[in-house]
Amino acid sequence: MMSASWLFSVMLFAISMSATPGPNNVMLTASGALYGYRRTLPHIIGIMLGCLVLFMAIALGLGLVFERFPIVQQVLRVVGALYLLFLAWKIASAPPPAVAHDGDSRPLTLWQAALFQFANPKAWVMGLTLMASFLPQHGPLWLNAFALAVLMELIAFPCISFWAGFGIAISRRLTTARSWRIFNGVMGAMTAACVGFILY
Repeated sequence: MMSASWLFSVMLFAISMSATPGPNNVMLTASGALYGYRRTLPHIIGIMLGCLVLFMAIALGLGLVFERFPIVQQVLRVVGALYLLFLAWKIASAPPPAVAHDGDSRPLTLWQAALFQFANPKAWVMGLTLMASFLPQHGPLWLNAFALAVLMELIAFPCISFWAGFGIAISRRLTTARSWRIFNGVMGAMTAACVGFILY
């Protein structure tokens, strides 16, 4: 049985990592503004699912692959950076909600969001720190890792949902096509800026 201090420490870590800005939260803000919470929910669940699988993989030895084969990490960085730039362009060029709902514009799907976590540097930092700092030493490794990853994601859910809600709140003040273009441009630029965290 884990102590109350351990649980409190995990909660503080999860909140501090999940609630702070990063590629996921920037994209959720834009998605919440453009599509609302219900249509953004698959994106949120995809983030949680992708992180859970990533954290489990790290605990079971994926981090060692990066240590032994640095080229794998470099390839993943480049792919992640290119994909993030593509998402930034999609956000920056997205039409206002009335047009987006009727046209081809769509929020990120569950599987797209899940796969992106493997190229998301913040998700890697979270997973490596989580498993190195909080993984219990007694009991089956896979079960401890799964329980810890699930706990992390349960705490993260309201934190990342907040960013989608923040986008919804902002959207109520965007009353013209020009204001939407500016907002989408800023969100796209912020998403593109996250490439710096991947490459450097």
